Amino acid sequence: MKPISTVVLFLFTVVIFSQTKKVKEGIYRWADHPVKFSENRESRIILAGTSPHFEYLGIHASTQLKGAKPSTLHANEDIEELIIIKEGEAKVTFDDQSKILKAGGVILLLPQQLHSLENVGDGNLTYYVMRYRSKKPMQIERGLSNGGSLRLNPDDLVFKPSERGGGRPYFDRPSAMCERIEMHTTQLNKKGPSHAPHKHIETEIILMLSGQTEMTIDDKEYSGGAGDFYFINSGSTHGVRNPTGEPCSYFAFKWY
Repeated sequence: MKPISTVVLFLFTVVIFSQTKKVKEGIYRWADHPVKFSENRESRIILAGTSPHFEYLGIHASTQLKGAKPSTLHANEDIEELIIIKEGEAKVTFDDQSKILKAGGVILLLPQQLHSLENVGDGNLTYYVMRYRSKKPMQIERGLSNGGSLRLNPDDLVFKPSERGGGRPYFDRPSAMCERIEMHTTQLNKKGPSHAPHKHIETEIILMLSGQTEMTIDDKEYSGGAGDFYFINSGSTHGVRNPTGEPCSYFAFKWY
């Protein structure tokens, strides 16, 4: 891996502006974020700021329209990224190998990992990008020894049924920026809670894939649908539930 830093100008501006701004707990709705247009691309800034474990945390969504030029090979000097494919097909290249990821595909990119993404589907490619820098020193060797950068499709993983629906475990490991980062999907086929309200040291995001959910975070109530996500700070009591009985599904990922 080789450190080469390429950052879109508006994202660089967001990083500078948000150095002392705390990310707010609650819900972030897909429809609430304005779109920035450029040649064959669209971008949405969703949030940026600090969090209990990160001195910088930013999330945006990017769309490569059909026919868009692929991003050139680039890397982040001291930023780790978690990328989630929302729609379309992406050709993801790093370590001189490429893999096609579809909706629900996930990429964990260590700092200094050369990579590129290309829209190879018949329509638009849209993906979420979570960029973060730990308050603790970066540990590249820890990330490499625990699997390095990775790319996963849902079909690579085993669906584990449960009484309420089921889910897929994506990973649970240390990385260069996290002592632990864990990710899975959950499907709820019945009305009611996924589990009892609880709290933990990790900060967590619930990203809605389909259907409707309701969420309680420290006695405040929220509701969300596909494309929306809930942000839960470390130590906050929270619980998610299916309010309708119609199937719903979501990503859950947490870290410290």
